[in-house]
Amino acid sequence: MTEQISEQADKFDFARHEQAAVSDYLRVVGFYSELATSAKRIADEALKRRGIQVHSIEARAKDPSSFGRKAAKPSKNDPNRPMYSNPIEQITDQAAIRIITFFPRTIEEIDEMLRSEFSVIEHFDKGESLIEEERFGYQSVHYLITLNPVRTSLPEYEKFGTAKVEVQVRTILQHAWAEIEHDIQYKSSVTIPRDIKRRFMSLAGLLEIADREFQAIQDADRDLTERAENLISAGELQTVEITPGALKAYLDKTLGPDGRMSDFSYDWTVRLLLRLGFTSLEQIDQCIKPYDGSQISRLIDGTRQGQLTRFEYMLLAGMGEKFILRHPWQSEVWFQSSRRRIIEMLNEKGIQTGWFDPIPAEPPQFDPLSDTEVIGSD
Repeated sequence: MTEQISEQADKFDFARHEQAAVSDYLRVVGFYSELATSAKRIADEALKRRGIQVHSIEARAKDPSSFGRKAAKPSKNDPNRPMYSNPIEQITDQAAIRIITFFPRTIEEIDEMLRSEFSVIEHFDKGESLIEEERFGYQSVHYLITLNPVRTSLPEYEKFGTAKVEVQVRTILQHAWAEIEHDIQYKSSVTIPRDIKRRFMSLAGLLEIADREFQAIQDADRDLTERAENLISAGELQTVEITPGALKAYLDKTLGPDGRMSDFSYDWTVRLLLRLGFTSLEQIDQCIKPYDGSQISRLIDGTRQGQLTRFEYMLLAGMGEKFILRHPWQSEVWFQSSRRRIIEMLNEKGIQTGWFDPIPAEPPQFDPLSDTEVIGSD
């Protein structure tokens, strides 16, 4: 009987420990919310300054109920004792930011940024640990950081001192896994049923392959863009495919750069060029080469318009009626009448229009029985 009473006395009260932890945390949650927001702002500004594009960056202070549950976790070494005897000092993710990237290589760039802008206390690659422990889960890189001494010497950051912030860095696909991981019941490959294990392995492999392929596509796109820019700079246009990046490089060289033009505008213009029948930058160059875009713009509007407007006027001059009939707006009466007035105006000023067609004319056809030329093939 005495032993039973002693055992009950020694039994740890996890519920009371959790309540006490939540009570302590509620006193400081506002501080950690402010710390997380400040860390996010510093990281966000640093990423923009370095030209590093990410999908999103989030900040949060740990939810009090979540803090309480974590504080009450049993120790792995002694299940009768809590993992955190002093939760408010030992739990390090009270303030956290999460950076989600598009591509795996961006994670390396973010690593350099964090080490430059903050003091990194710990660096932990969760993907490597999962492999070693034969567990399923999302790959993610974790950091434990503080604001660096240069910042904490400033009045607005002084109060944060050596307070810690957890940073998670992962790709969109790794984040997708993380979002559904809470619904996955099996964590160890030792206990998972064989059929489910195969499906987990397949899914993990697909996500990793997809991440690699997205990175490879980005690398290939950069290589093609760089090659196109080099060919355009050298005036070798015959093999340059019409893409928004290549068109911008060509127009910047030919008509002068214009920072007002958006990526969407170049994308729309490329779709217009393909609809008009162009297949290479060399054809475009042949079409607009005889014209002075600034002169034509001043004749039409009385002023020098932006880069893409001048370019469109030059295309209209080169193609004439063909430009109108192949344009996406060719059925609009206002478009037809306004563009035909421009063509008439240019002709009156002695500017030749309508001479160029990017679509090759079909060769003359002959009736093999009579050697008589057949006009047209439709």
